[in-house]
Amino acid sequence: MASRELVIGFDADDTLWHNETIFENVHLRYRDMLARYHDAATVDRTLFATEMRNLEPYGYGVKGFMLSAIETAIELSDGKISADEIRRLLELGRAMLAHPVELLDGVAETVATLATTHRLLVITKGDLRDQERKLAKSGLADHFRHVEILSEKNESSYATILRRHAIAPEDFLMVGNSLKSDIAPVLALGGCAVHVPYPLTWAHEHVDTLPPADGRFFELASVREVPPLLSQLAR
Repeated sequence: MASRELVIGFDADDTLWHNETIFENVHLRYRDMLARYHDAATVDRTLFATEMRNLEPYGYGVKGFMLSAIETAIELSDGKISADEIRRLLELGRAMLAHPVELLDGVAETVATLATTHRLLVITKGDLRDQERKLAKSGLADHFRHVEILSEKNESSYATILRRHAIAPEDFLMVGNSLKSDIAPVLALGGCAVHVPYPLTWAHEHVDTLPPADGRFFELASVREVPPLLSQLAR
């Protein structure tokens, strides 16, 4: 690995900027809205099941979440949820889509530094328009050679990206917060992966085991630790 120049991929949500905290804040208000119908655990469990059922038609992101939230509210209230309450839900969704982009600590400096020495890509999933908006408002866009916004992040999608950009798996390193979406698929393909955990993780992104890594998997406390890690790998 020391003789090769690694291409570095970055996840976006909860790796470059805060995202799950925005969803969690809306979840709290959603539970309060439905509290007269069901307890918080039932609301959370039913909403998650609805989201999983709707991933195929709606995909990831705020819009799919809000459609699932409205569907769940109708179900849990036996149709008693009011038009005014649904209007409030839609307002919450619009506020999420307009939320300022808040970079994680150290991201701006680290990405700017790495862009001077490495080829950088953004590889994220979610709603195309919303992800494009966040990247444009982040101030980071000029540091990335390529941007890939996917409907799903798995071995197949990563393999397609690597072929498209003529990157050998062994020359690729992915940085992300999700073991399921950012780490496991890349390790399975033979690439390197850096896990930078975020304080909150959506249940859908949990994974129990990782593919054999053979020294290709690293867990760091902050994105600030990526440049020192690359220096070690280059020795």
